[in-house]
Amino acid sequence: MLSLPRKDLYLNGCYTKANSYKTLYSPHTGEPIGEIAMATKEDIKRAISYAVQAKDTMANLPAYRRGEILQKVSYLLAERKEEAAKIISLEAAKPITAARSEIARTIETYQFAADEARRLRGETIPMDASAMGGNRVAYTLRKPVGIVGAITPFNFPFNLVAHKLGPAFAAGNPVILKPSSQTPLSAFFIADLFREAGLPSGGLQIVTGPGSVVGDEMVLDPRVKVITFTGSPEVGKQIRNKAGLKRVILELGSNSGLYIDEGVELGPILKRTVTGAFSFMGQVCISLQRIYVHRSLYHDFLKEFVKETQTLTIGDPLDEKTEITSLISHKDVERIGAWIQEAIDAGARVLTGGIEGNIVEPTVIVDAPPKVKVCCQETFAPVVVIAPVDSFAEAMEAINDSNYGLQAGIYTNNMEHAFLAAEKLDVGGVMINDFPTFRVDQMPYGGVKDSGMGREGIQYATEEMTELKLVCFNRNS
Repeated sequence: MLSLPRKDLYLNGCYTKANSYKTLYSPHTGEPIGEIAMATKEDIKRAISYAVQAKDTMANLPAYRRGEILQKVSYLLAERKEEAAKIISLEAAKPITAARSEIARTIETYQFAADEARRLRGETIPMDASAMGGNRVAYTLRKPVGIVGAITPFNFPFNLVAHKLGPAFAAGNPVILKPSSQTPLSAFFIADLFREAGLPSGGLQIVTGPGSVVGDEMVLDPRVKVITFTGSPEVGKQIRNKAGLKRVILELGSNSGLYIDEGVELGPILKRTVTGAFSFMGQVCISLQRIYVHRSLYHDFLKEFVKETQTLTIGDPLDEKTEITSLISHKDVERIGAWIQEAIDAGARVLTGGIEGNIVEPTVIVDAPPKVKVCCQETFAPVVVIAPVDSFAEAMEAINDSNYGLQAGIYTNNMEHAFLAAEKLDVGGVMINDFPTFRVDQMPYGGVKDSGMGREGIQYATEEMTELKLVCFNRNS
């Protein structure tokens, strides 16, 4: 038998053996693909201590040097992009074409972070706008907040890590990263690139293990000043409750809704909506989960949507033709199977779909009561619910009838409806004439309600990871 590759803890710029290791399995084949270090509380305390030692070094890095390091990582990742894409496919079962797309985005994300490092700035304050401020000069500075604890999910193991590391390093903060237990290989790969790019020792620690050990210790330790987390609302709420006065950035779940208004030409949007619903098997925070169609278009849209869905290719993630492959775990397959059955028992109909092994075929559901789980919770699976509505107002009410509020979309030829949707939809982002799954990495990204707090997008996250300091000169003396 060939020995499995072993990944140790990454502490103070080098790899450190752990007391125990856990086997990592491929979600698609079920075969072992590596052995991953399991951190103890003592390990995470050591990681925090190393970050404390590196805090001043990171804070004193000049802006041009922070930019150089981030830009170098972007270049190095571009040189090894195919290797990185295959790592994603191996550990997350992401189709290789989608994995390449993620790497292309990650390269851009680090480029944006390099730019932000160079232009992070404050502003002058017009003190004489107040009668008491005469002959005073004031300005603001942005200073690094300190140690950042980052907790990332499996679904975008390179790019969502970049959305934590990029802003933190652009601001001059050290980071302790706890990657998803299913996708640690991507994190170790990027750590090697940062070491090669010249990141100071202790600037990045990677600590793998259960969230109940690693995550809790970071949240509770007062030396960690920011927690940035992407994951489920349940865990996000626990973090928020434990964090006290610690700064918390939460990017949580959604069940994104889309409205297709009367008069919209269906042909150009069919492939786009199918892509929004089923990309990476729906394991995307802004995956299109609920589609509301004006009744005048409903039957035509439904027929064509199902037809387009049935053309998607199911297969091995490393096959160039594959569009749909395994979910991240069999537990998630069982969960979504139970949710679909609950909808059927409540009167819903499944027009296409099915489950085989760890694969959930793209599933289209109609006639689902709005309070069944496939409607009101986040499926994180290739399942979409389609329903007719009789008016724009009804569609807005249906989309807003959710505990989530990350992104929503509307296709319309009516400019008044577009402006009203932008005003009325209770979400962090409204996509006009596009699906809610659209994201580019420089835009402000985040939600309301159970979808989280704070914003990602490099400029916005960098500001979240800094302290604003006022400097005021009195020229009267």
